[in-house]
Amino acid sequence: MIDDFIRRDESSVAMVSSGKPEATDIGLEVLKQGGNAIDAAVAVGFAMGVAEPATSGLGGGGFMTVKTPDMLTPLFIDFREYAPEKASSDMWDFGEDGKVRNRENAIGPKSVSVPGEVAGLLHALNKYGTLSPKEVLQPSINLARDGIVVSEMLEKMLNQYEKYLINCEDATRVYLNDKKGFKKGDLLKNPDLAQTLERIAEYGSSEFYQGKTGQAIIDKLKACGGLITSKDMYDYTVEEKEPVIGTYRGYTIISSPPPSSGGTHIIQALNILESFDVQAMQVNSTEYLHLFSEALKLSYEDRARFMADTNFIDVPLKGLRSKKYSEKLVDKINMSYARVPGCYDPWTYEHDDTTHYSIADEAGNMVSVTKTINHFFGACMVAKDTGILLNDTMADFSTKKYDVNAVERRKKPLSTMSPTIVLKDGQPFAVIGSPGGVRIISVVVQLISKLIDHKMDIQEAIESPRITQDASNRLLFESRIHPRVIKNLGDMGHEMVQCQAFDKKMGGVNALMYQKDGKLIGGADPRRDGIAKGL
Repeated sequence: MIDDFIRRDESSVAMVSSGKPEATDIGLEVLKQGGNAIDAAVAVGFAMGVAEPATSGLGGGGFMTVKTPDMLTPLFIDFREYAPEKASSDMWDFGEDGKVRNRENAIGPKSVSVPGEVAGLLHALNKYGTLSPKEVLQPSINLARDGIVVSEMLEKMLNQYEKYLINCEDATRVYLNDKKGFKKGDLLKNPDLAQTLERIAEYGSSEFYQGKTGQAIIDKLKACGGLITSKDMYDYTVEEKEPVIGTYRGYTIISSPPPSSGGTHIIQALNILESFDVQAMQVNSTEYLHLFSEALKLSYEDRARFMADTNFIDVPLKGLRSKKYSEKLVDKINMSYARVPGCYDPWTYEHDDTTHYSIADEAGNMVSVTKTINHFFGACMVAKDTGILLNDTMADFSTKKYDVNAVERRKKPLSTMSPTIVLKDGQPFAVIGSPGGVRIISVVVQLISKLIDHKMDIQEAIESPRITQDASNRLLFESRIHPRVIKNLGDMGHEMVQCQAFDKKMGGVNALMYQKDGKLIGGADPRRDGIAKGL
């Protein structure tokens, strides 16, 4: 059941919407001190790794989409993790059923990719921010040292993953309170992480990749069979790219290019929807949900066929985003029954456990960031004396040797993270994104349509019931959708799977939108712990 927590806010100056109140407050404080939206985004990024440790942090990576008033072309910063040099499709132990034994691609040392978060956030700060690393990092240092209040969501996740965390001494000490456990309302302190952040504030990225912190990560993994070497860490580089850009009913959609599939297939799904009078349909009616399911199904099928890291695989990005191609896909949609997909999707098990935040400042700078350590608590490993939870991003590769998303050295695993900015006639309209792994595309497409087609307020759009759909015929729906609609969809051939009324499987949107008078409206998702606040 939805809580009565106030998550929406309005401002004529600036707005921060993130997954934790502590991180939102830190972003606002940076803006108050004269920092710009990029400064605030970096501060919030480091703070989220402290305040919501299960979903992101120094041991992970992510993406950032940036639009400033003077940018002719928006900017995409790729700090996704990559596979170590020694990685290959044969690195895991497979059973006779073809599956990886003991989930070693998702838990433990062989699940860890080379982290990109520290390099990515500090790259953005040094190139586009105005404050020093010390100024931006100090609030997170204080937060790690003083402690965070354990929320109900964090308590549940700690309980769920205790059986894995307990296998690592340092993880047990920090995140299981020396086996005593944490309850909602307890204070979780991480003094080791505070010291790590202090070193990064003083010495920058080199401390993480070449200094004491990096060596601790390498030593931890080497001792238990991991593959990351000092050369892997030293060679990590951040990539600046052009985002993928499309249009929907006159609005410009700016989102993530590969190794994220998100932006391309968000635009593809919207192109399909553009052929239908969505505005005339009642939100979450049978007709409406059937259309969205079919449009998303087609997009996810193409994702399974084509998408991978474009440094390794040639992906037809322009074709997938072409409106002419989408017109051909529209011919496959029958509004009377569900089409059974004809495509095997080798990576439907991408993580659900990410974080997203959106920021806009008074000068018109907009930043959208999605980042992760992959599954909740990543590899469930903490490098000694660092407080850092290591990612398990190797789980995002296909385990099939010849799939386009198969493991290769230095390759980045496919992602669906989709930090997105929407413009109208060249002017800011919305900054959006969500966690949710493979379901992010579904979440963001529905949100954009509700804002544009049905003129919803950002908070109304966020709270509206959702479905998620991938390349299978399984349509996941929140229980708030009318039972008659669910029966109708089942009768049409959809395989209906009920979720909770406000289910975290449906993402955790943190977003903002601009009113015609320039006022900012921030919204945050009651499915998680988010909150939006304005100056």
